Amino acid sequence: MPPAPPVAPQPPPPMPFASAYPPPPVPPPTPAATTAQWPTMTAPAPPTHSDAPAQPGMSHLSPATLALLRRLPPPPPEPRYFGRNRSPADEHRDVTGGWLRAAVFGAMDGVVTNASLIAGATGAHAANHTILLTGLAGLVAGAFSMATGEYISVTSQNEVTAAEVEAERAELERNPGRELAELAEVFMGKGLEPTLALEVARQLSDDPEQALAVHAREELGVDPDDLPSPWTAATASFGAFTVGALTPLLPYLLGAPSFGASLLLAALFAFGGGATVARAAKRPGFSGGMRQFLLGALATGMTFLVGQAVGAQVG
Repeated sequence: MPPAPPVAPQPPPPMPFASAYPPPPVPPPTPAATTAQWPTMTAPAPPTHSDAPAQPGMSHLSPATLALLRRLPPPPPEPRYFGRNRSPADEHRDVTGGWLRAAVFGAMDGVVTNASLIAGATGAHAANHTILLTGLAGLVAGAFSMATGEYISVTSQNEVTAAEVEAERAELERNPGRELAELAEVFMGKGLEPTLALEVARQLSDDPEQALAVHAREELGVDPDDLPSPWTAATASFGAFTVGALTPLLPYLLGAPSFGASLLLAALFAFGGGATVARAAKRPGFSGGMRQFLLGALATGMTFLVGQAVGAQVG
């Protein structure tokens, strides 16, 4: 008998209702947690155990991705530019307006000057009304002298600074290339690479006013937009000197003339003023107060001795 022809394999019979069960969808690839995704999702705080609940907005991530995110450090805070999100601790005090130096100088000068005048007159055995007149004359003359000196000195300084800034402006207009090279050298001196320093200098030089301000700060050491005010310095000096000079004069003005009380008030004012300035500068207040007290005591003691010597000669 001839052999039977081979039988071709038959496909398996279709399962009933196969069309009602579509194949399961292929899950999309899990996105990688990169730094570019930080702005669009909230990174969870570091959990204390592995089964911490997911944060809102991250439910679409797989458990493996969530576990990876929990091990990553949190994103950096939003950069703080131009005063945004600044806390009070980030704020700085105004130390460039010209008032601080004038006020400290005026107050200390006032108390030391008048305490010394009173000590000298007392050493010369002057009458109480003479001591009072001497103290008042020292107060008025010293206050106006300090205010006038501060106004003239700050005004002169600003005029010289303005002249130098104008000279720098003219130099920028005449030799922009050389000024650009100078600015690049300044940045290289601060640690920038030559290529980067030249690029920074070129970008800053695109704006003439900005370039002038940078050259003034780097070459002259001044900010042309933040110069001290002569009126502020004069007012601060006048007021501070008046308060300081009035302190040792109070017992004589109140009708209870006492050299000891005058010295005590002057000593307390000098120590307190020195301690206050030291604390403002984040230094120990006691050392700052003692420094001012000792210097004031030296001046007062020397004036008292001079008064005694002159009074003895005159008498």
